[in-house]
Amino acid sequence: MTEQSFLKDPDSVLDYAFDWNTNWLQSGETISSHVVTVASGITKDSDSEGSGIVTIWLSGGTAGSSYSVACKIVTSYGRTDERTITIVVEDR
Repeated sequence: MTEQSFLKDPDSVLDYAFDWNTNWLQSGETISSHVVTVASGITKDSDSEGSGIVTIWLSGGTAGSSYSVACKIVTSYGRTDERTITIVVEDR
């Protein structure tokens, strides 16, 4: 799977979703726990999970920089997986 990239202005506060429900979780399987790790230099304001989707709110960052954001989950079936996105910060 290719890592996804998203543009963000340094002054914006935006939400990003890791969708585990569509085409990954099996019928009846839920997310038991999740951990979101954010590279230094950008701020994780909050994160939450609902219906198999982990949503993270990010603020800050420096124009001209890119930041990795990883989401690792453990499911009710004992499966573990991690996905990473890249946030590219530029003045918009």
